[in-house]
Amino acid sequence: MTVGNEGRPAYGGLYESFRVGEVRKHWPGKTITESDNNLFCLLTRNDNPLHSDAHHMQGHQHGKILVNGALVFSLVVGMSVRDTSGQAVANLEYERVEHTAPVFLGDTIYAETQVLGKRETSKGDRGVIHVESRAYNQRGQQVLTLRRRFLVPKQTG
Repeated sequence: MTVGNEGRPAYGGLYESFRVGEVRKHWPGKTITESDNNLFCLLTRNDNPLHSDAHHMQGHQHGKILVNGALVFSLVVGMSVRDTSGQAVANLEYERVEHTAPVFLGDTIYAETQVLGKRETSKGDRGVIHVESRAYNQRGQQVLTLRRRFLVPKQTG
């Protein structure tokens, strides 16, 4: 099931707003530029030539620069915040990250998140949400899957 913003806060969601099985689509997409990739590599001190050396990559199986996978991961988590964890008290766990296809400069990433489960905590005023986010390029090819858990408040009174 896909839901819009109806029936839940405009930014993230409280515990009660999550329904197991629902899919929340994140919009808009983001086109990854050379500057995005270069800046991310500089900030994270990743100087692998896969992400920066076009000449080197001519002889590689992909033939062109690959976007840093950690950038794609971070982008997808960030894209999901508005629709999922914007009310979160904390991120608790990144359970699994799978890069299922390469991402290249100029690719546009779109994402969606499915609610896998939810449980109340012993405090009673919050709950844990378990989700799977999936990212697709502009051709609809899935490029990344990740699962995570985050803690959100429950509605008060």
